[in-house]
Amino acid sequence: MGKVIGIDLGTTNSCVAVLEGGKPIVISNSEGGRTTPSIVGFAKGNERLIGQLAKRQSLTNAVNTVYSIKRFIGRRWDDTEEERSRVPYTCIKGKDNTVDVQIRGKNYTPQEISAMILQKMKQDAEKYLGESVTQAVITVPAYFTDAQRQATKDAGTIAGLEVLRIINEPTAASLSYGLDKQDQDQTILVFDLGGGTFDVSILQLGDGVFEVKATSGNNHLGGDDFDNYLVRWLVEEFKDQEGKDLSADRMALQRLREAAEKAKIELSSTQITNINLPFITADETGPKHLETQLTRAQFEKLIQNLTKSTIKPVEQALKDAGMTPEKIDKIILVGGSTRIPAVQAAISNYFK
Repeated sequence: MGKVIGIDLGTTNSCVAVLEGGKPIVISNSEGGRTTPSIVGFAKGNERLIGQLAKRQSLTNAVNTVYSIKRFIGRRWDDTEEERSRVPYTCIKGKDNTVDVQIRGKNYTPQEISAMILQKMKQDAEKYLGESVTQAVITVPAYFTDAQRQATKDAGTIAGLEVLRIINEPTAASLSYGLDKQDQDQTILVFDLGGGTFDVSILQLGDGVFEVKATSGNNHLGGDDFDNYLVRWLVEEFKDQEGKDLSADRMALQRLREAAEKAKIELSSTQITNINLPFITADETGPKHLETQLTRAQFEKLIQNLTKSTIKPVEQALKDAGMTPEKIDKIILVGGSTRIPAVQAAISNYFK
């Protein structure tokens, strides 16, 4: 029997792993990264780019580059108004009032777009293993509805995978931390702040069995929002310096977004970062450059509202589970955005 792969199909990034000798091994993609951007780009001549390559050309081809498709999968047209307003690509009404994406005159369902990402994960796994892969386990947020779970399963089928199981992301996180191998009873809080979504789950562990006691979260809070706060700040900075507003310039905004993400990541390990974007725009006097410094303290002040808002779902989950903070034995931080020191401080202070 062939190997079964595990896929985390994320809003902003996806990841694939395989069990080797009882241990999960994350498989690097063909570009050498451990995660693959969940982005599909349609270049000229119907060339399809996935992952890092799609992200790179999103600057010049925003309208034909699909990202955050997970926000639409298995959801109705009327429920996604806010999400649709946030993306540069064209969304149209699909069958049964769902959301489809229209690229270069062709319509794609979210399942088809997701399948393209899954296919890339499948190919990278096959390259690593040297054998074909036909079976997978895919993770979904705990709050996903039956329709969203089924749509995710359908995406796997389109990608040529038999989806053996759909697993809740917090359960998968707990499993990967080896908590199932511990024999004592424990209450675990999984704090999962990814690129596009935020989930909090409380799990009870006993006799190697997980029981989800409560789940809460915010579908509109993630690393992207931290980036957006920074982008807004950069736009204001540039306006003060040069008197020019970049907010209507799509190309400039894309560059600002990339610079914001880079600065955010750097500030998790350093106290100060430089942001340099030459030739960000031009006017009759010539080209303009954006050069500025950002300290961790400034960044933490900018994102204060966001870090505060991560605590509300924690309180809600505890309330739903009928527990007090003292009852939590372990907190597992999952997702890239939990590396932000201010986020870690917020949760530490709450559980003090």
